[in-house]
Amino acid sequence: MDVGIRDLRNGLSRHLDAVKAGEVITVTEHGHPIARITPIDAPSPLDRLIAEGRVTPARVPRAELPEPVKIEGTVSDLIADQRR
Repeated sequence: MDVGIRDLRNGLSRHLDAVKAGEVITVTEHGHPIARITPIDAPSPLDRLIAEGRVTPARVPRAELPEPVKIEGTVSDLIADQRR
């Protein structure tokens, strides 16, 4: 459901009741979406994509990944070094 800022302000309790009932509200300003109000227990976008089978979770937990390698210089310098 799309709701303008003024309508949201004037009917906040009614709109929050709709969110409690599971409705997702997109807040608009001059017809452009600026925010989304979702139920607190709604799955995250990532959880939803995993459930839909559109994303595969990482096999290695983030805590087990090696530390990133720190590289000195710019990407252009690195490419130039590789070409030599």
